[in-house]
Amino acid sequence: MFDCETSVNVDVVKQAGPSPALIGSIDQGTSSTRFLVFTRLGQIAASAQMEHTQIFPEEHAGWHEHDPIEIWENTCTCIKKVVGALKESELAIDLKVTPLKAIGITNQRETTIAWNSKTGKPYFNAIVWDCVRTSGIASDIADGLGKDRLRDKTGLPLASYFAGTKVRWLLDNVPELRSDLQNKSKCNQVRFGTIDSWLVYQLTGSPSSHIGTANVGGDFVTDVTNASRWLFMDLATLRWDQDLVDQICHGSGVSFPITCLPEIKSSSVIFGQCATGFGVEEVEGVKIAGVLGDQHAALFGQGAFEPGEAKNTYGTGLFLMMNTGSVPVPSSHGLLSTVAYQLGDESPVYALEGSVSHSGSTIQWLRDQLQIIKDAAESETLAKQTNSNDGLYFVPAFAGLFAPYWRSDARACIVGMTASHTKCHFARAALEAGAYQTKDVFDAIYADSNVSLKELRVDGGGTANNLLMQFQTDILGVPVVKPVVKETTALGAAFAAGLAVGVWKDLSEIKVLWQEEERFLPSMDEAARKKNVKGWKKAAGKSM
Repeated sequence: MFDCETSVNVDVVKQAGPSPALIGSIDQGTSSTRFLVFTRLGQIAASAQMEHTQIFPEEHAGWHEHDPIEIWENTCTCIKKVVGALKESELAIDLKVTPLKAIGITNQRETTIAWNSKTGKPYFNAIVWDCVRTSGIASDIADGLGKDRLRDKTGLPLASYFAGTKVRWLLDNVPELRSDLQNKSKCNQVRFGTIDSWLVYQLTGSPSSHIGTANVGGDFVTDVTNASRWLFMDLATLRWDQDLVDQICHGSGVSFPITCLPEIKSSSVIFGQCATGFGVEEVEGVKIAGVLGDQHAALFGQGAFEPGEAKNTYGTGLFLMMNTGSVPVPSSHGLLSTVAYQLGDESPVYALEGSVSHSGSTIQWLRDQLQIIKDAAESETLAKQTNSNDGLYFVPAFAGLFAPYWRSDARACIVGMTASHTKCHFARAALEAGAYQTKDVFDAIYADSNVSLKELRVDGGGTANNLLMQFQTDILGVPVVKPVVKETTALGAAFAAGLAVGVWKDLSEIKVLWQEEERFLPSMDEAARKKNVKGWKKAAGKSM
């Protein structure tokens, strides 16, 4: 059982004035679930966070699962903790008296769940976005025509990363799911969804009568950003494409109707409302008014509303995304063309993205597997004890290499190790790996768009590591900028929800809320930068 860490910022609530407009945000990530309440000024009034179990089947290296029921229960716990903390604070805010204006949801993308709408029971654990079990499926589909055979329509390469390949694996390997899809009376009970769809379904549903399940009868929806990560959606029409579904799932011998997939909506619109009896009485009736995949929410929370504006998130993985405006930009350098966001009935905004599977999880590996650090902060303490990596490079290809390489056969490696290297060098190399991978994506964005980023806005847990931030600006050669509010992912979802219900009238009101906290400037000379990057390129090549 994990603890639920809860806090209230009384000063922020006081600054918001009497009867403040409060917006809730569910941030369901790879390692934890959070519920945050923001004021109209975009500041955090209260929050709760709770980790969940990481399931790594011992007999299958690289496989990764989550328990959907645990995620839902933790979501309810976090909401209840925030409700209680606000009520018990000196301001005694009762959300039944001063209800939330809306709730936004942001989520780990691509992580896929199949469940039965009648019983509420998941057919299998959620298959996490970084799970490598579908690498063979992606390769088989690409065979002969190449991994980019669907890129023109989807903006994506064929890779284990995306939800469609996970659906195919479920079809191939879960007998009860196959049986229900082949049964005319049960076929329409099957639901495939990412975490956002699962949470909306639970929030808008009512308790199932079946033991060990969650809610039933909820709204079955998703938003365009999450839908764009399946390999099933046409990037131009923003609709599910039966031909794409058939191309991915044909080899399973089982077909399913488009109704098994959630209705695709805008990112900022009313998705439904929290139902009576869903699990937390104090937020019953509150509208769910915004949904964004986590990286899209971070882009939105960073105020990157204009073409050429970008952000980089240092979380479990690492994700650099740049707004490309109203037209999708095709990539020929290993990036993803994706939907950045869509507001109401407006045209969608698109983005280029480079996704890296391991960043913060590399530091977790040092802690949990090698046990050379006690916590993430110690990685910086150790790394500071050496002035450089002394030629040691660490390529964290634990799940293959994502952008811009897309090599599922790549494997993690340590290159350049000598007898003089210590755990300090290992810690430094692990931190520097995130900066080098960002550099790879940074260069690919320029190659695809011919846009030279003038600065990089950053967010996520890794931004607390000043050594990493300074090395990042040194390797890129442009300023790296941290915002005052670091929880930009949750903030982006709150912004989307607040826009839909009128808390903010337009993007200009949101844009002025972004504030810079710290700016890192390059100090490395060009010769050293080129030498370091050359060493990284050589090491990355050896992983493949």
